[in-house]
Amino acid sequence: MSGWSLYRPEELDELLRALEGPQAAPVPGEAHALRWLAAMHREGVPALIANVHTRPALLRDDDSGLCLPLSVGDREYGDSYVFSPYTHYVSYAREELALLKSRAARLALGALLAPAGVLLKASRFNRAVQVNNRLLSTNLYPPLEPGRGEEQIRSAVALLLRQYPDRAVIFRSLNARTTPLWLETLAQLGFRLVPSRQVYLYDSPDRIPSKARWLQKRDYALLDKHGYKVCGPDELCAADAPRLAELYRLLYIDKYSAHNPVFTPRFFELALSGGLLKVHALRSAATGRLDAVLGYYTQGGVMTTPVFGYDTGLPQETGLYRMLSAVLLRLAAEEGCLLHESAGAAQFKRNRGAAAEIEYSAVYDGHLPLYRRVGWALLSPLLNRVGVPIMRKYKF
Repeated sequence: MSGWSLYRPEELDELLRALEGPQAAPVPGEAHALRWLAAMHREGVPALIANVHTRPALLRDDDSGLCLPLSVGDREYGDSYVFSPYTHYVSYAREELALLKSRAARLALGALLAPAGVLLKASRFNRAVQVNNRLLSTNLYPPLEPGRGEEQIRSAVALLLRQYPDRAVIFRSLNARTTPLWLETLAQLGFRLVPSRQVYLYDSPDRIPSKARWLQKRDYALLDKHGYKVCGPDELCAADAPRLAELYRLLYIDKYSAHNPVFTPRFFELALSGGLLKVHALRSAATGRLDAVLGYYTQGGVMTTPVFGYDTGLPQETGLYRMLSAVLLRLAAEEGCLLHESAGAAQFKRNRGAAAEIEYSAVYDGHLPLYRRVGWALLSPLLNRVGVPIMRKYKF
């Protein structure tokens, strides 16, 4: 059996010192999870993500070194959706209704959300432990041991149910393309597969249509046309952190939603100095100012970009979003990774060769009292039968 151990917040200091010591040799994929966990633990999560209030814990397979960060919640109904299931399925969903073209659908679904919110709070919907949750829009999963992956998942779940008997167990960011074994095994264990959003995956450039490649080339050419230089991590420093935080906020918070994670300047300082993300930015030759930013990480041959932003006050015809997206696609090709582009800007991503997948949260609540199971029991079939068709039809 896999030797899983649970490290609660108060037990992390000693473990992190041992794993970060000179004799430590983290396995592939472990190092990034540990850097992330150490930063969140030592700084305090709200110092890095202003609208998330939790203390991280860790599930670690001591045989293989595989690390799965844990976030443990209770009543944080106003926190970002990356931590609060209520925010994801009620507060954020209420905002997304405005994107529906059908007025009848908007009215019908809107009428459901108010009573649904009351019901979910009554069932203590947020009282859960979320596994492999780095508090990002997309959490990439580490590779499992060949031939032992199913056993690893099963033994991890068994430990979690023993240690958190009063909480639902949730695995976020699952889809059939990048995490098939997780989906299949968790479903066999009785987890509900609850749709969360439609995401977009971009394969290598040689596998996409020629028109999509042409669009990418045209977007990248805008860099020279408008006089922008791509600055890599070595060309950015702590003094840039406030501007990087502002660029992210202008797009993801001010333009899109306050329910997205609010990354602070301190977060960007550590992203640059501590290797939490690989940060790239676009600097204007005319003004010398940074006008766009992206930050990504990779795991198991997959790459995702939790940080993406630009100066929305500049003219739209400048094409900063197009430039930044072209830089991202080129970086993914250089890394040799499948690019997980998360959700949003659906038609733009499809035009450039991305394919859609439904993303799920796998939820286990079979050990909880009936009133605690009601919320997930109603939400799962509703989203599978109604939500998924809407996502596919309107290409959210």
